[in-house]
Amino acid sequence: MAGYQRKTALAPHEVFEKADQLLPEWVGLSKTKSSSHAATFAGAEGTVTLSAHRHGPYTEVIAATDRLRTSRVDSEIQKFLNRLPYEPGDAGGPGAGEPT
Repeated sequence: MAGYQRKTALAPHEVFEKADQLLPEWVGLSKTKSSSHAATFAGAEGTVTLSAHRHGPYTEVIAATDRLRTSRVDSEIQKFLNRLPYEPGDAGGPGAGEPT
C-alpha cells in the first residue's frame, strides 16, 4: 500500500545484506523470497518487498509495503532507507535527531 524510494552508493547485494541484518532485528521480518534484484520480507508487522537496481555509480532502491504509511513496518522501512549511504564515501547511519 505504501512505496518508498532511495538512491544509494551501495551495490544491490550490499543493500540486501543490510536488510538481512537489520529487518529481522528491527521489525521481526524474515526473508521469504529473494533474487539478485529483489527480496521479500514478511512477519507479524506486515510484508515488505525491496528491489535494487544499479544505474552507474548508484543503486535505486524501492521498498513497497502492504500496510498504511502510519504502520510500524513503514516507519522502520523509512528508517532503513535513510541509513543507506547516499554518496560514495558516506558512512550511512542514523540521521540527525535519530537515536543510534
